[in-house]
Amino acid sequence: MRGAESRRGVSVGPVVMASLRTANSRLRNYFKENYIPQVCEALLCGLLTTCPEDPLKYLQKMIITIMENGLESLLWDMCIDPSMRPKIRRLSETYIEQLFGLDDQLMTPELMIKACTFYTGRLVKTHFCSWRDIAIPLTNEDDELAEKIERAMKYNNFRLQKYVFHLWHSYVKGQKKQLTDTLSQVQKMLHCYKLTAILSKWRDKARLKYKKREDELILKHELQLLKWRNNLKLKVAANEESIFPEPSLSKVSLEGNIPECDISLLPQRAVSQIFFYLSLKDKIICSHVCHSWMLMTQASSLWNGIDFSTAKNIITDKYIVSTLQRWRLNVLRLNFRGCILRLKTLRSVSLCRNLQELNVSDCPTLTDESMRYISEGCPGVLYLNLSNTIITNRTMRLLPRHFHNLQNLSLAYCKKFTDKGLRYLNLGDGCHKLIYLDLSGCTQISVQGFRNIANSCTGIMHLTINDMPTLTDNCIKGLMTLSRHKKLKELSLSECYKITDVGIQAFCKGSLILEHLDVSYCSQLSNEIIKALAIYCVSLTSLSIAGCPKITDSAMEMLSAKCHYLHILDISGCVLLTDQMLEDLQIGCKQLRILKMQYCRLISMEAAKRMSSIVQQQEYNPGDPPLWFGYDYEGKPLTRQHEIPPPKNVEWTVTESTHSSQEEVV
Repeated sequence: MRGAESRRGVSVGPVVMASLRTANSRLRNYFKENYIPQVCEALLCGLLTTCPEDPLKYLQKMIITIMENGLESLLWDMCIDPSMRPKIRRLSETYIEQLFGLDDQLMTPELMIKACTFYTGRLVKTHFCSWRDIAIPLTNEDDELAEKIERAMKYNNFRLQKYVFHLWHSYVKGQKKQLTDTLSQVQKMLHCYKLTAILSKWRDKARLKYKKREDELILKHELQLLKWRNNLKLKVAANEESIFPEPSLSKVSLEGNIPECDISLLPQRAVSQIFFYLSLKDKIICSHVCHSWMLMTQASSLWNGIDFSTAKNIITDKYIVSTLQRWRLNVLRLNFRGCILRLKTLRSVSLCRNLQELNVSDCPTLTDESMRYISEGCPGVLYLNLSNTIITNRTMRLLPRHFHNLQNLSLAYCKKFTDKGLRYLNLGDGCHKLIYLDLSGCTQISVQGFRNIANSCTGIMHLTINDMPTLTDNCIKGLMTLSRHKKLKELSLSECYKITDVGIQAFCKGSLILEHLDVSYCSQLSNEIIKALAIYCVSLTSLSIAGCPKITDSAMEMLSAKCHYLHILDISGCVLLTDQMLEDLQIGCKQLRILKMQYCRLISMEAAKRMSSIVQQQEYNPGDPPLWFGYDYEGKPLTRQHEIPPPKNVEWTVTESTHSSQEEVV
């Protein structure tokens, strides 16, 4: 009863403390921040439940306990003995703030009455509706059933229409897509047809233009040849005599004793010029003469180029290494041809940072590893000779990576690299500055390899492919890409036995600037290549058709009538040529300087002597061709059963002459 009375006393609190509702915000915040309502709630609940004999001591003790535990962990039953705590569910709401007047939204009796009235009315309405539905019988069940059936039919019809519409939509969509695809294919076919028509017209126009140009060249060739023959007939009719240059004055011979002189007294420039012509072996010998001579051989300009090949049998690897270390900044040219060197010695080449020319041909110890060191240390190499070595595709991959300025490259008789190695020349910056390439004896190269050359080395001006018995006309036709770049001026195809007129003719049609051609010992070639040269390659200055037994005087007549810039001509082994050919050369090739006509038995000695006064250097031999030419004195191929006639007693004549003098050496 005492506790109940206490609770009833507490309920008066909101009335007593109602003044806090109108208090200022500072006071209200003070009560909330210091947990004063919670502290009072815990102390009052403890007093009401425990009822201690001395309330003041009890309150003092509980306040100390609250201070020790902290205000944050304060609960309403904290001051109640655990044995006396009521077992009731703790509510989150509290009325303690109402006691102190800190709650702004109080549950007033009016609000409670409204809530109860609303709840009761809603409950009555729900139960009444349920009772009404059960108690009042349904009067129009048939109408409702009919309505439901009608709704079901409408729904069913709607579902059926939706299904049919879906099928129709899918069909229409498929037809539309098929129509779009068909239209796209038709457009592609039309575009392809247009491109084909344009390409065909362009091809026909290009062929017509090419054929027109070729016809114009052939017509021009025929007119010039006709004019040439007419002029020749007029000269023969008028019995014009050839005017030979008068002999020059005889040479003045200087005889007498050469006075002795000390070379050290000469100017430094003269001494350097003298020692410049000495070989490495001679320089070493001169350095041991005396101290002054040793100093003269130590001039830096004398060591710009070092030829170790002249002393390869006496010089040691140690001397080579020390020499390269000493003159590494001066060396521009190195020649190791035929030298057998260690890997360490070849590595020392990388010390010459300014190296421009390197010849390591015929070096059996040169490997890809040593070339790696050289390429990394000497990026400025312009001339590189790797002929007859065992380098592989690994070295071919290094060339475009390091030698960006490479201009001359010789890979003659290198059998270890493949077509893939030639494709490496186009990697990275590539060897696009290459102007000279020698692939003689590289029989492993196929047609694809020559395509790689044409695509990689577009700036080649001099191409040498001698001693290639596997070279065919198809290989010469991948090389036609090079001629389209208008840079190729020299082509050498010596000893390529499978080359025919077809390949050379196709090449000449696109090589209008060709200046040097060597097709010596290509025995299948005939007059057709001379005709092609006379039509397309009128700028020819050097021609070698030695070992081509099918060439006749009519071909040389066309050459003389058109190629007026010819300086060097080699017709050795052309056994069908006669004196008429020399007469044509005298009239047409005024600039001819060197003439080689060995084993030309139908050319007389008298005609050769007359020709010697026209040219500066002449080689003549009227004997039969040797066995290694592969044919006899009539140009017929040799067989094992073929009998070679005994050689005649002929004279070997080499005549050197100039326009100002006539000298014959027999």
